[in-house]
Amino acid sequence: MSAGTGRTYAFGRHEPASHVLIHVSDPHFLAEGARLSGRYDVEANFARTLDAIRSVHPHPLAIVVTGDLADLGEPDAYRRLRAAVEPVADELDAPLIWVAGNHDERPALRAGLLDAEATEDPVTGVWDLDGLRLIALDTSVPGWHHGDIDQDQLSWLADVLSDPAPYGTLLAMHHPPLPSHLPLFDILELRHQDELAEVIRGTDVRGILAGHLHYSSQGTFAGVPVSVASATCYTMNVARPSADVNGMDAAQAFQLVHVYPETITHTVVPVTEAPTGDYFSEAWLERMAALTPEERLEAFSRKPGR
Repeated sequence: MSAGTGRTYAFGRHEPASHVLIHVSDPHFLAEGARLSGRYDVEANFARTLDAIRSVHPHPLAIVVTGDLADLGEPDAYRRLRAAVEPVADELDAPLIWVAGNHDERPALRAGLLDAEATEDPVTGVWDLDGLRLIALDTSVPGWHHGDIDQDQLSWLADVLSDPAPYGTLLAMHHPPLPSHLPLFDILELRHQDELAEVIRGTDVRGILAGHLHYSSQGTFAGVPVSVASATCYTMNVARPSADVNGMDAAQAFQLVHVYPETITHTVVPVTEAPTGDYFSEAWLERMAALTPEERLEAFSRKPGR
């Protein structure tokens, strides 16, 4: 699909994706626009992310933000985040799905982003996105940074999953049910993963969207693909030895999620300014679309002189 026109092109064996979502994580906003750790301009980084989201797809079915929405759970941080994101979501006509993270405070999140009662109740929800079901789980633990899912939430999830959705289900959560090669994250891992696996194994869950790690990662859990989006505030410099990895103000990214009948892809979209070639364009795609499959192969696949 071209972000400029919304026209869909399919030149291979797969039809265009039935559903496209934006997966963003870890903005870590602070009150009064303060810099995170006195160093990272999280609002400026997030503004660049929103500009990229505007250009990458004209109408995603949802914008999913998987936690650590605010760094200290301050009410003003949630107000500032909402003021930044809602105009973009309205422009793209995409619902906003907020997921709680370990840095969030449930009462302030519920009041500031959901217009809900300011309680310690888990921040959960279910969305029908044109037949694709998205379920937001709350892995935050009030007063702690590790993750967990209590029995009440597991029972609720099992009840929701008992009725399959037409295009299957995606789970959105902050703490990924995956190991990390960085030892510090193992201290803050998700607890009761075996119980969660028992609930989702054999259901229509097709993917899990998560954050928390501040670097992109993929794996499987209970036979389900897990995709971890990097952070928008700062990322982990994983080019260093695992025991010496620290944050850097670079490589911020989000993910573009394409749902197909047989698979789901998660494309890491870097938020960066870099010289970009102009070899391909909307006009080039239109020329390719006007050709037969054999002509397209001849025009684009054949090596020069062969």
